[in-house]
Amino acid sequence: MKKFKKWQIGLLGIIGLALAGTVTAIIINQDILSRTKPHIFAELENIPNSQAALILGARVYTNGNMSDILADRSIKALELYQDKKVEKILVSGDHGTVDYDEVKVVRDFLLQNDIPEEDIFLDHAGFDTYDSLYRAKHIFQVETLIVVTQEFHLPRAVYIGQSLGIETYGYIADRQTYLAARWNNLRESLARIKAFLDVSTNAQPKFLGEAIPITGDGRATWDDQASNL
Repeated sequence: MKKFKKWQIGLLGIIGLALAGTVTAIIINQDILSRTKPHIFAELENIPNSQAALILGARVYTNGNMSDILADRSIKALELYQDKKVEKILVSGDHGTVDYDEVKVVRDFLLQNDIPEEDIFLDHAGFDTYDSLYRAKHIFQVETLIVVTQEFHLPRAVYIGQSLGIETYGYIADRQTYLAARWNNLRESLARIKAFLDVSTNAQPKFLGEAIPITGDGRATWDDQASNL
């Protein structure tokens, strides 16, 4: 029988760990995809009524314009509200500095489209998908939610929401083909692993705070006033 050298044994161990990690990653991804598929909708009429729509943040340019991804999410959330599928809209995104504010840009768009001020809630500390869903549950006390984002992103978002105890549905926001579609799909496979770990360890978001129930007045979450829009 051939005797393996130490370096060969080490190499086999590394290969074995890599294979095990790959298989685990595939299983986690497939579980999240299959578990959330029945709760993701492309057609407005098929979505169950919920307390709120959640617009997840995305890039805003230096000139104040929304990226295509964020604009499409905002338009689709507007559809949900106008069709009376939701009573409130929760806008979550990155407002980590004075000079960069994803949520205000979306709020102003909603106001310009006649959404009542009191029905727009702003989460200034939605720095990633997990933080946004965790804060929706624990800060805004949302019980039923429709997450509005692109199709590649929805399984992870819905999975997180459901795992946190929110009755969560997804509304596909794709209104066009996006330039980074291939990269987004690849990155999302890795992001689902992180979501699984966050849920499993009950990770805490960067910021929490006092409760602001979604059943109240959204203007309590604003850090400025926009009544003149």
